[in-house]
Amino acid sequence: MAIPLLDAIDIKGKDITADALLTQRNFADYLVRLRHAHYHFTVKKNQSTLLEDIRFYFQDRKEPDFILYDPPDHGRIETRKIWVTSELNDYLNFPHVGQAFAIERETIDKKTGEYSKDVAYGITSRTLEQADAQRVLRTNRLHWSIESCHNIIDWNYDEDRSRISTGYGPENMTRFRRFSVGIIKSKGVRNVAQKMRQLTRNTRLVFDYLRMTKNSCAISSA
Repeated sequence: MAIPLLDAIDIKGKDITADALLTQRNFADYLVRLRHAHYHFTVKKNQSTLLEDIRFYFQDRKEPDFILYDPPDHGRIETRKIWVTSELNDYLNFPHVGQAFAIERETIDKKTGEYSKDVAYGITSRTLEQADAQRVLRTNRLHWSIESCHNIIDWNYDEDRSRISTGYGPENMTRFRRFSVGIIKSKGVRNVAQKMRQLTRNTRLVFDYLRMTKNSCAISSA
């Protein structure tokens, strides 16, 4: 499904990120050999042998190759550590591997003190010379920031089951949905779904929220 969409786009030299569903050998070969692009794939249980090989290599992790400390925004403190290796390139049964990596994320909720830790594994066609650990981590974060935006839209609008399918309808509706979520997030709202439910119940609140009524304009200028 992804290949026909990418056929119409110039992706030469670009990093194409994908979650585990698209971590497939034919897709990797299409990107690197046919389109001269690079892949950055998440590896999970649908590629069980690949996952176990990478997980086994990184089970005795030493000092990380790079650490990123996120600002304590959104009520939590996050630390990300990444380990990369090219020693598995010729061993893994997957085409065009330049590096394998493990990313450990630690999160502390500032309000409750709740601690969580998870480890994700992946592969990229970029070699160590083309992308150091910091760049690999940045690419990974960009992928999940896009996924996060999609999850918000799908959760609130049930977009994946939308029946709008003709003409530019799907594309335009996605723009409207992203625009509305973007406006709400620009106000510093932490719970987008809760704010949407509140605004849905009262149309006047929407105009006040957007500063489109005399009362709201007067308040904002006071």
